[in-house]
Amino acid sequence: MCFYMQQKDPKPKVEKRFQAKVNQPDFFLQADVINGFEYKASPIILNSNPQIIETSYSWGLIPHWAKDSEIRDHTLNARIETITEKPSYKDITTLRCLVIATAFYEWHWNDPKGKSKQKYIIYGEDDLFAIAGLYSHWVDPQTGDLVNTFTILTTQANATMAYIHNHKQRMPIVLKKHDESAWLDSHHPIEDFAFPYESKLVAFPM
Repeated sequence: MCFYMQQKDPKPKVEKRFQAKVNQPDFFLQADVINGFEYKASPIILNSNPQIIETSYSWGLIPHWAKDSEIRDHTLNARIETITEKPSYKDITTLRCLVIATAFYEWHWNDPKGKSKQKYIIYGEDDLFAIAGLYSHWVDPQTGDLVNTFTILTTQANATMAYIHNHKQRMPIVLKKHDESAWLDSHHPIEDFAFPYESKLVAFPM
């Protein structure tokens, strides 16, 4: 699964690549490692306004019906094969987003129980790419605050990722550049982006 990614490029480069403007430059995240379990707000593009790069959506989706935020550890990733069935996602399959990244990280298990692991960094075909995602809005019942969140979609691993992620054999859906607008189109069939859909990935041990 994808729980760690990287977005190290500066705002001007990201804006140029996606032909969109960052809405809150002071909150634009650049980091060598973004840990999903820290629920940081990462730059994403919503299909409701693709001219804007949002900076207030944090990783770890909270469904609108959730009583609290404890679910987030289990919604960092969403399996594309089951999102139309799972309660956390079935109501938001039209709320699609591009999760902006320069790389992501995964671990190869050197033994059956994963006591020894090899870390890999994985790059896309372009030095800046987008991962398919879904987003949600949740109102905290304790404070009344609106909380914006997103999840990353995963699919069956291709040959490269099946070797690296040999425990779960999953990979994030890294979109081909020319398919980004298709993913944002809520009428485009979701199943078109499940494996064997894939873009070129290049991996290096760390």
